[in-house]
Amino acid sequence: MNTYNEVIEYLYARLPMFTRDGASAIKKDVDNVLRFCKHLDNPHKKFKSIHIAGTNGKGSSSHMLAAILTAAGYRTGLYTSPHLVDFRERIRIDGKMIEQEAVVAFVQSNKELIETIQPSFFEVTVALAFDYFAKAQVDIAIIEVGLGGRLDSTNIITPELCLITNIGMDHMNLLGNTLVEIASEKAGIIKQGVPVVISERDEQVAQVFEQKAAELVAPIRFAATELSVLSSTRVAGGLAIAVKNMADKTESRYVLELTGLYQLKNVLGVLTAVDELKNQGWRITDDHVRKGLAGVVAQTGLRGRWQTISENPLIICDTGHNEDGIREVLLNLAQRDYKQLHMVIGAMRDKDLSHMLPQLPKDACYYFGSPDMPRALPADELKLAGEAFGLHGDAFDSVIAALRAAKHQFQEGDLIFVGGSTFVVAEVLQDISNS
Repeated sequence: MNTYNEVIEYLYARLPMFTRDGASAIKKDVDNVLRFCKHLDNPHKKFKSIHIAGTNGKGSSSHMLAAILTAAGYRTGLYTSPHLVDFRERIRIDGKMIEQEAVVAFVQSNKELIETIQPSFFEVTVALAFDYFAKAQVDIAIIEVGLGGRLDSTNIITPELCLITNIGMDHMNLLGNTLVEIASEKAGIIKQGVPVVISERDEQVAQVFEQKAAELVAPIRFAATELSVLSSTRVAGGLAIAVKNMADKTESRYVLELTGLYQLKNVLGVLTAVDELKNQGWRITDDHVRKGLAGVVAQTGLRGRWQTISENPLIICDTGHNEDGIREVLLNLAQRDYKQLHMVIGAMRDKDLSHMLPQLPKDACYYFGSPDMPRALPADELKLAGEAFGLHGDAFDSVIAALRAAKHQFQEGDLIFVGGSTFVVAEVLQDISNS
């Protein structure tokens, strides 16, 4: 294993991966990552951090906070998952991906330990990120939870702040069958005395967070009760918004480079988190916030969030892949004018199709594709499931074949949407990168 490609192939081939293998790859404790990090001299204790969990929105929120902190002049680490095109997307400092050489050196020097303790793919990436951030002496790192919270491998840090975005029905086979059960798992990132911000306030689960915060004497703030978006308008630079502070009635204006309407929920959590950091002494000005929010994609490389990947034909992709995510996709589609909607979609086997598919428009043309991984639902099975809910179209051998067919049917004024799964979007973006 001397090259980057050889190292990545080794990690993919040897280690269990949730994105590929599903629930069988999940280690339901943090023992492995603790053991790994002890071997590395506990790098997670050598840098300050912000921990972010949630069903939807945690990736966007992580990137927004990272962009703001970088704009404020802080050396900022960012750990997120999964990646879309390049493994190194998961680990960044000031927007720059980890060097291939650093990945190679880490795996080479820890190969014996990897083969001894048999960690999951995710556990190795967490240890790699923590080690990388510690050695780079970042001022702060934004750490996104992989799945859940309480038993997630990232949950060995003691952050300056926790942020929980929203709670929805996803990964029920691992996190629970009710919103309260899922919220309890997400609340597992709350730490003794560490402030926690909840982006939304859902009365079905608010008490879960309030009780957990009270037990741990952790100050808690609900962003949606402190701030309100008064207006949003699409402009050349993205989405122009006006935000009202409910306490002092002041208004602030920002331009979000991330244009999905669901960012109106996420940004409230981000702004409240920034306010909490300022209370802790972090030097962040309104100009830093504006610069960060207006340049998230340019600064952090975030992709796949209501992203226009082609103007002619008009193709928009989004990684929303659960009940709430699909609902947000439809709200965004409702804001667009088009003649015919073409939907290129795929799904994983463990997704709750009975809650996702009924939401999709019956007057769209569907192109069912299956991402190239064992966990993916075969396209013909997705087609049958879709037909039960009045969604009609054809099944294709691959996501790219499905997109190619949609492009062939496209006429001026139409819109092609690509989504249903993070991995559908990833394959399309990968294909674009290779072309």
